[in-house]
Amino acid sequence: MIRLLLDLALTHIAGRGRQTVVSVLGVALGVGFSIAMAALMQGSQNDLIETLVEEYPHVSISVDTRNPRPQPGDEAYDATAYAGLRPREDRRGILNPGAVEASLESWIPGRLAGTFGLQATARLGGNDVGVSVVGIDPDGYDEVSTLGENMVLGRLADLKATASRIVIGDGVAEKLGAQIGSNVTISSSLGISRVFKVVGMFNAGVAAEDDVLVYMLLKNAQTLAEQPSAINDIRLSLDDPYAADAVANRVEKTLGLDAKSWQESNQSLLEAIFIRNVIMYTVVGAILLVAGFGIFNIVSTITHEKARDIAILKSLGFKAADMRRLFLVEGMAMGAAGSVLGWILGFGLSKLLATIRFEVRAEVEMTHLPVDIDWRHYLIAALFALISAGIAGYLPARKAASLNPVDIIRGAT
Repeated sequence: MIRLLLDLALTHIAGRGRQTVVSVLGVALGVGFSIAMAALMQGSQNDLIETLVEEYPHVSISVDTRNPRPQPGDEAYDATAYAGLRPREDRRGILNPGAVEASLESWIPGRLAGTFGLQATARLGGNDVGVSVVGIDPDGYDEVSTLGENMVLGRLADLKATASRIVIGDGVAEKLGAQIGSNVTISSSLGISRVFKVVGMFNAGVAAEDDVLVYMLLKNAQTLAEQPSAINDIRLSLDDPYAADAVANRVEKTLGLDAKSWQESNQSLLEAIFIRNVIMYTVVGAILLVAGFGIFNIVSTITHEKARDIAILKSLGFKAADMRRLFLVEGMAMGAAGSVLGWILGFGLSKLLATIRFEVRAEVEMTHLPVDIDWRHYLIAALFALISAGIAGYLPARKAASLNPVDIIRGAT
């Protein structure tokens, strides 16, 4: 019975060859373009997340606390209220950084590096530029960041040669008019000034870093801030970046410090990516639903033209359920054929998009569109296409199953 229904379905479809080809091509175009669009959007998303994971710390631990420090009145009374409270200035940073780092190293699956940051002014000739100074240990910091890879002049290891050396962003260098070997005066907010020699420049591709960051040895930054042996930030690079939330929560519970994962720091951006994905799949569904109207049209036409054939089949003992299966199979067959052709078209379009080269900025090397070919896109597109084809085939099939063979034969259709 099933084989007979398949033969009848293929015969009906072949009988309207031109309309069948148009319907199948409509589904193929919908599937193909949706796959190519999904590959391009997934590639751009992966490229963006990879940048966030590589350029920024997976977890950043700082001296800022989530809650204000407990006041003496809280311990003496059950209920207290404060007005005009001015907390004491505390610039000590993370207390006992050696003990804190040793505690973290005992259980964190990854690497860490303590840093000390402060705001300062860089001066060269008559140019003054506000900068963010970061004191680092070059060896440890190179393991948790891409600073070494972003160096365009000099090396990060050159910081260790002598004490008074700095590495600056190329944006800072442009504002100051600095070059390799230039002597730049760095002044902290406390009025402490030191002269440093520029031994390297970096370009991270992010203006917020390239235009403001200055790196120096940790002990030099501590000297500028008059906070010897202190750090105010610990940067973590995890073996599994997606474990950052769990690690940050444990750090806050065990150390009482503020720990932010890269997901939390970029929450609004990740939410925008999620919304974009919802929009993308909605558009894909709409495209394939429109393609399904072509299948609905041809199956409806076949149902109308084959009314007498339906009557004969039902008079021979075929049930209404068999008629539904027959025309549903016709719709699904066209949907499946369109999906296969759409896979081929989508794969070809994805490969073509991946070869397109463009230039973002004049000084940046030519790059390609980020395209990610994922088998799940093919499966989702085919599933949408088959659902649309199934709906398009079921509606005429239900009508065909309800026809009375006696009325058809008598000409009462």
